[in-house]
Amino acid sequence: MTFPLLLVSPDSASVDQEKKIGEYIIHHIKNSNEWNVFGFHLPLPQFEPVSVFGMTIDLSITTHVIMLWIAAITLILVFRLSFKRDRLIPAGFGALLESMILFIRDEVVYSSLGEKEGRRFMPLLCTFFFFILTCNLLGLIPPFSTATGNINVTAALAIITFIAGQFFGMRRQGIVGYFKSLVPAGVPIWLLPLMYIIEIMGLLAKHFALVIRLFANMIAGHIVFFAFISLIIIFKNFLLVPFSVGLAIFVDLLEILVAFIQAYVFTILSTLFIGMAVHPEH
Repeated sequence: MTFPLLLVSPDSASVDQEKKIGEYIIHHIKNSNEWNVFGFHLPLPQFEPVSVFGMTIDLSITTHVIMLWIAAITLILVFRLSFKRDRLIPAGFGALLESMILFIRDEVVYSSLGEKEGRRFMPLLCTFFFFILTCNLLGLIPPFSTATGNINVTAALAIITFIAGQFFGMRRQGIVGYFKSLVPAGVPIWLLPLMYIIEIMGLLAKHFALVIRLFANMIAGHIVFFAFISLIIIFKNFLLVPFSVGLAIFVDLLEILVAFIQAYVFTILSTLFIGMAVHPEH
């Protein structure tokens, strides 16, 4: 977790510093074109925006892009080193990873999709869990930041869930059969247009909730952390240090639990949404 030095003496604290407390907090949680590594601001490669079908796309490298790359590389290395071909039974950290994989498989994927469909979606959903978990935990370690605190990242993950559900739902039932399954049988014909509008809006709302839930929960912890630290400057009293730092540490430890919970919640909701598209009868 990277943050500027806010602990200054009451005598040296100026009005300008008080006004910038909010800016410090926003600077930490927002995406940036430079990577702050223990006070050293490392510039990241920037590219000219390109226009595609009237949309401007900026392909510049940002802090959160770096975090996504680090999370992906970390996962590849961890799983490659934990599971070796000459060892049938994983040991050590590999055994812990295996237990987590089996939990996701048996308690989340197979229980919602069944074994047949579960085998098809297990790689995607298991990747969701570990990738989101890694991104969440990276944000708690200096000098990294939380990529899942970027709504663009959570939106991309939710779009993958949406596309997977719609594609395999149509593949299994056919395009006509899939759209027929959106509305319960027995609905009067004159109600069908309204029901389709409601069901499609509900379908979009479910995946939009995936975007907001993960984004809001991951960004909230960092805001609360800095809010507690900022109490020292706001009241200009070092007697608040034990209180503010103690609460900040508590929030930071709570964020470890939240990192696991949010990875699990995103995975299980993605499983349910895909299952609703593939098995509408259930």
